Amino acid sequence: MIKSNNIAGDLWGGTSAMLVALPAAIAFGVTIYATLGGHYVAYGAIAGILGVVAIGITASMLGGTDRLISAPSAPAAAVLSAFALEYMTLGVNPDTIFIMLMVVALLAGIIQITFGTIGLGRLIKYMPFPVVSGYLSGIGLYIIASQAPKFLGMPSEFHFWESLQNSSLWQWQSVTVGSATILAMLFANKLFQTIPAVVIALTTGVCSYFAIGLIDPSLLQIDSPYIIGQLGNGDGINFIDTFIQRFQNLSHLAWNDISILFFPALTLAALLSIDTLKTCIVLDSMTHSFHNPNQELIAQGTGNIVSTLIGGMPGSGTMGPTMINFSSGASSRLSGLVQGVMGIVAFLILGSLIAWIPIASLAGILIIIGFRMIDKHSIQLLQSRKTALDFLIIVSVAMTAITISLIAASGVGLILAIILYIAQQIGTSVVNRHTDGLDIKSKLIRNRAETDILLEKGSDFSVYELHGSLFFGTANQLYAMLQEDLKTKKYIIIDMKRVQTVDLTAAHILLQIKDMLHDKNGYLILSRLPHKLPTGDDLESYFNQVGLLKHLSPIKLFDDLEDAIEWTENAIIKDNRIEQKQEELLQLRDFTLFKDRKEDTLAEIQSLVKCLSFHKGEVIYSQGEGTGEMFLIRRGLVRVMLPIENRKNVHLNTIGQNNFFGEFSFLDGSPHYTNVVAATDTDLYVITREAFDAFSEHHKKAVFQFMQSLAAELAQRLKLTRAELVAEGDV
Repeated sequence: MIKSNNIAGDLWGGTSAMLVALPAAIAFGVTIYATLGGHYVAYGAIAGILGVVAIGITASMLGGTDRLISAPSAPAAAVLSAFALEYMTLGVNPDTIFIMLMVVALLAGIIQITFGTIGLGRLIKYMPFPVVSGYLSGIGLYIIASQAPKFLGMPSEFHFWESLQNSSLWQWQSVTVGSATILAMLFANKLFQTIPAVVIALTTGVCSYFAIGLIDPSLLQIDSPYIIGQLGNGDGINFIDTFIQRFQNLSHLAWNDISILFFPALTLAALLSIDTLKTCIVLDSMTHSFHNPNQELIAQGTGNIVSTLIGGMPGSGTMGPTMINFSSGASSRLSGLVQGVMGIVAFLILGSLIAWIPIASLAGILIIIGFRMIDKHSIQLLQSRKTALDFLIIVSVAMTAITISLIAASGVGLILAIILYIAQQIGTSVVNRHTDGLDIKSKLIRNRAETDILLEKGSDFSVYELHGSLFFGTANQLYAMLQEDLKTKKYIIIDMKRVQTVDLTAAHILLQIKDMLHDKNGYLILSRLPHKLPTGDDLESYFNQVGLLKHLSPIKLFDDLEDAIEWTENAIIKDNRIEQKQEELLQLRDFTLFKDRKEDTLAEIQSLVKCLSFHKGEVIYSQGEGTGEMFLIRRGLVRVMLPIENRKNVHLNTIGQNNFFGEFSFLDGSPHYTNVVAATDTDLYVITREAFDAFSEHHKKAVFQFMQSLAAELAQRLKLTRAELVAEGDV
């Protein structure tokens, strides 16, 4: 049910929108059916009006976008008039084309409903901009080309180039009326702020026609070739008979005839959907609202079916009338319903006057509409090499539209868009950062011997951080970048946190890299595999399916890049150490902090410390706990984590045997500011500040030496942190 809290605004907005939509719809209808010749010109005018009524009312009742105005539109006029012209050129009977136009419109409505039902509404609006721009520009050019003969007053069998080449056949009456209309269309908004430009332009065209009629009385005859002509019975069109006749003739179409209409209908459905959703997006940005694209497509498709069944032309959510509706104070879908109802009222009141609308005036209005559809700003894309290909796509689609057909242009646009995407992906490096092992280190604080090995052999590994799409277009690029490292490195770490897509070609390249490393007893190490790509796939599951992660494969997976680097360092240390000694439980005298202390002093300190043991994964302490304890690692590893609000813990470092942590709480007596977890089974000494203060009363010199050693260790850690920050800043 439609609800409105601003009925007056919706009434005025809908009425104003109708004044814009109705003249344009008449022009669109005439454009389509005038191609068939004869009385179909008048039928086109009525088809446009019925389209305003049917689509406006149906789409407003079923759609969910407030203030959206739906009516016959330029894309529908361009596609259907091009279709009619193509089959007229092939010699098909106009009555048969008349039926085919109805079938195309019906199929387009059904396809739009299908789009909305299966959820394609959210995808259609992401059609590449160069394709949409080129297509709309092509439609604009096509409209201009198709209206030029009518503007010049040429016979219906003359097309654009023929009309320009036969200037002797130009009718000054048409040129004058069309020119007056164009001038009014261009300058109306500057002179009249409250009256829609199309209304002023059409009024100007009609007035200029009758003014010329004072000079040429033949123009004042109802059968004049310069006007739409009689709409009712008599010498004009019998709309009811024509309406019934097209359903009777529908049975004459074979299935093969209907099947060839599917692609034109698909093109029409896609264009009308894009036109609608584009208007909805603009409306959302102005009203800070959100439309439901799938619901809107179902509503628009239903409106187009209803319009076609009652003899109207199809349409879409249209930008011009929608903006008029919005600026006139409308606030709900009631305004769209008002627009449709007011279309009926206008037809009943002004029906007899519609016959006197000059065709050249309608042509002038459409020429301006077509000109405004051309993306004139796209020429700026030539200023940069990066956007030159986008401009080429726009021009190619537009030229295909006006030289071959709008249907062919849709195919060309999609193919070029795919090529553009691949070219952009190939032109962008998939490697976000490459770091040699000598320039990166884990956060594990190591002893001097291990540090020396890593300084000497750290070049045995490299880290590659990827981003974007890893597919056939970029996988070989990655392989080429790895060529030199594969000759000298034993370990390659590939971080895939920012990877968006991976295809089979990329997986095969990774398989090759793994095999090459295996030949030298090395490993391919993958970290941070996304468990949910934008496609919804789990990358680890995909790699399992393609055989990359098969059992006993020389490949390692890690959830964290730091873990991958730490494992690689351990592997290098193991490769370069003659004998790997089992870690022994340290005594107090073994710690650097208590080096060269007297035995009696150590014995007294020993009486102050507590011994604690933790299993792997156990929490040693959490942020906010403790009142001044310092921990000494006798055996094992601990991981220090900094908790950040609304984020996971940040891994600060990993600390091993003969090191300490919790020193800040120990020094100032405050609670701990980090979380610490046992990374392996761990044994610790714990010294409380209270016990240390009691010891200091009788051992001033020992306390001084301890503090001096503690300060030296903290200074060394600060130097290492500074070096890491400098290295990070240089990347």
